[in-house]
Amino acid sequence: MALGLECQQKQGENFCREEEQRVVKNFLPKKIKIMTKLESLKKSSHFSKVLKHRVVSGDCFTIYRTKNFISKKKENKKLYISFVMRKKTGNAVKRNKIKRKLKSIVQKLLKINSAINLNYVYVIFGKEKAYKEYHDSLFEKMKKSFKRMDSVKL
Repeated sequence: MALGLECQQKQGENFCREEEQRVVKNFLPKKIKIMTKLESLKKSSHFSKVLKHRVVSGDCFTIYRTKNFISKKKENKKLYISFVMRKKTGNAVKRNKIKRKLKSIVQKLLKINSAINLNYVYVIFGKEKAYKEYHDSLFEKMKKSFKRMDSVKL
C-alpha cells in the first residue's frame, strides 16, 4: 500500500511538472513570419499602366514598375507582380522554365528585408538568355536591378 501511494504521488508530481511545461511552452512568444503573397496582374488596363513607367533593362530580363494603384491599403502584404514572355522565345516549356526561375528569385528576394518595395506594381519580361543563365548569377543581377530601381524615385 505504501509503495502504491508513493508511486501515485510521484506520478502526480511528474504529471504536474509536464503540465506546467506545456503551459509555459504555449505562452512563449512565437516568431511569426508573414509570407508576402505574389499576386499577378489580371486586366490589360493594369498592364498598360505599368508599361508606361520606369524601366530597368538587363540582358536576361526587363523590369517595369509604377506606384501601387491596385490596392490602397497600407497593411497589405501582397506584391503585385507579373512574369511575361514573348511567344517567339522557344517553346512553352522553355518559356515556363524562365518564368519559374524568375519567380523563385523574386520569392528569395522577398525574404531579404527591403530588397523589393511592396508599394509598387511590377511587370518582369524574361529574355531567352535567362534560360541558360545560372540561378545564382540571375539572383545577383535581379538584386542589383531592384536596388537600382529603388535608388531612382518616380
